[in-house]
This record gives sequence, C-alpha cells and structure tokens, in this order.
Amino acid sequence: MLVFVYGTLTDTDHVESVVETFEFVDDAILSGMHRVDGTYPTVAPGGETKGRLLETPDTTMLDSYEGVERGLYVRVTVPSEVGEVAVYVGEPGQLGVEDAVSWPGDGSLEQRVRRYIRKQNVRIRTAE
Repeated sequence: MLVFVYGTLTDTDHVESVVETFEFVDDAILSGMHRVDGTYPTVAPGGETKGRLLETPDTTMLDSYEGVERGLYVRVTVPSEVGEVAVYVGEPGQLGVEDAVSWPGDGSLEQRVRRYIRKQNVRIRTAE
C-alpha cells in the first residue's frame, strides 16, 4: 500500500519502529489539504502539504500506530498519478485542533473527508 506521510512517519528511524517492511518511494505534495499541528499533526481543508510516499504491506501496523480503532485518525484514499494513495486524517477534537479544522458537511469524519476529497479534486503529486 502507498501512504502519504507528513509527520513522524517521514523519518526513516521512526518508520522502522512501526512497520517491518517499507520503502520511501518519492517526495510528494498533497494538494487541497494543509498541515495543522496539534497533539499530533493532521491535515485540514485547503492549501498544500509536503510529505513523502511510503510503500508498505503493513497496513494493520500503520492503522494501529495511527489509532484508527480508537478514532484518533481515519484512513482515506486520495488519487495520484501513481494510483490511489492512503492518507491518515486526524479527528480534530482528539488532537486539540477543533478550532482550526472544520470539515464541511454532515456525517462521520471519514464521510466528510471523503466527500471533500471528491468534490474539491484533492490530489497527490510527486515533488519536482
């Protein structure tokens, strides 16, 4: 699985402590979302975020690290020139950034983020 990482998982040593197998594919830019720093970093509507493309088969380990089961983050997919790329988006209320991050619409965080990605043509491109 390809994952766009923009926080602690951009560091090789840190990734080695989370997953068993991985490779950094390229530097990348997430267009349509900007980084917001709270307890942990997340992304919010608008702008751009610099990061890296990480390839790993260890999805379960990443989900556990990102706290998907605890509702800390949701994993969504974003289109790119190399196919669908996973992005972890944090729950603003749990990260202490609810005043800075507002996802439009109704429904769960995952539903609102997926709708935003689709309607706003959010994309990931490799950095040049």
